[in-house]
Amino acid sequence: MKKFPAWLAAVLLMCGLGVLMSAPAVAAPYCGLVWGSLAKSDAAMSSAQVTNVRTGQHYCFDRLVIDLNGPVKGYTVRYVPAVVQDGSGLPIPLRGRAFMQITVNAPAYDTSGSATYNPADKNELSNVSGYQTFRQVAWAGSFEGYTSLGLGVRGRLPFRVFALDGPGAGSRLVVDVAHFW
Repeated sequence: MKKFPAWLAAVLLMCGLGVLMSAPAVAAPYCGLVWGSLAKSDAAMSSAQVTNVRTGQHYCFDRLVIDLNGPVKGYTVRYVPAVVQDGSGLPIPLRGRAFMQITVNAPAYDTSGSATYNPADKNELSNVSGYQTFRQVAWAGSFEGYTSLGLGVRGRLPFRVFALDGPGAGSRLVVDVAHFW
């Protein structure tokens, strides 16, 4: 009879531990982001031209914005072993542990060949010192209707790409790269 209370206590203890022990924790996506790191593209060609490149910091990601003077129609954004210069194919040195080649299907020159965007420093399109993810934004060129940039980041992190209308008749190609997985 003395064994029964001990046995009952052991069973109840094990049941209690089973109730108290939860299933293995599954990490929620960082900031609720469910982006991936595979290439993203749209093959359409734009009649707009690139007019500016800028960056910004957000709580969950760093943002690159390419301004156009008309609608964004096509782009390719992907991780590459090395970013190469348009036309020549020469590698562009970038800071970071991972590299993104960003190509917008629009030139950075008008129909007469005059530049619509001519960066002052092709190696540093925007000052990204102090950014959590971005390490460097560099010019890769504008050739045969395509404009490319190199983005050095601290690691191969998830990203998203989308277009925004405005201001005015212009538009923006936006590339957000998450701070973490």
